[in-house]
Amino acid sequence: MPRFFCPQALSVGSALALPEHIAHHVQVLRMQPGDNLTLFNGEGGEYTATLSTVEKKRAHAEVKTFSPREAELPYALTLAQALPEGSKMDWIVEKAVELGATAIQPLAAQRCVVRLAGERAEKKQAHWQGIVQAAAEQCGRNRLPHLGDLSDFKRWVGQSDLHRRILLSPRGEQALSGWARHHPPQAVTLMIGPEGGFNPDEEELACAQGALMLTMGPRVLRTETAGMAALTTLNAIWGEM
Repeated sequence: MPRFFCPQALSVGSALALPEHIAHHVQVLRMQPGDNLTLFNGEGGEYTATLSTVEKKRAHAEVKTFSPREAELPYALTLAQALPEGSKMDWIVEKAVELGATAIQPLAAQRCVVRLAGERAEKKQAHWQGIVQAAAEQCGRNRLPHLGDLSDFKRWVGQSDLHRRILLSPRGEQALSGWARHHPPQAVTLMIGPEGGFNPDEEELACAQGALMLTMGPRVLRTETAGMAALTTLNAIWGEM
């Protein structure tokens, strides 16, 4: 059954005009009145709705049932990702959502080749938010991960939160897998550098602010691989894969 993120109030028995992007997909899929679709608004659970009318650029549906089904991890995983080159961030955001990341924090680090500011940064942010929504639709999540605004690494690392921060670096002396086996499931922020990694000053600053420097093993992973491997490692060891 097709499922869509519908950012509006949903309740059993209500009739609603579907947002333009959903109406477009209904047309592309050649859906007809009487066909069912799944809607979720990010507030938890999902709704089954039945199309009542399908027009050229509009579609209406009636909400029939509600399911409290969730696909969230029992612990919060934040991926703090320094901007990579090209379109790699698109792939990283998509796969992080699929692997259960609770939040994604884009970072501007010293070795980042990509520099975003002003209107260009706003457009990228909106683009990534669209990827978050599409990935949640595809993978069955009913809550959208939080996408943070692009932040300077030094400014971000100086902020305090309640999550354990783990900086992944080839310089780490302990493997993430070994650490996870000896610690219970918990809220974790995984810090991933750009191509070339965080520079030594950034790593020292992060550790001075309480980050734990760990490694992914003897092989150096690309920036787009490291975060996905780390998310998978924690979920596999903590029993949520």
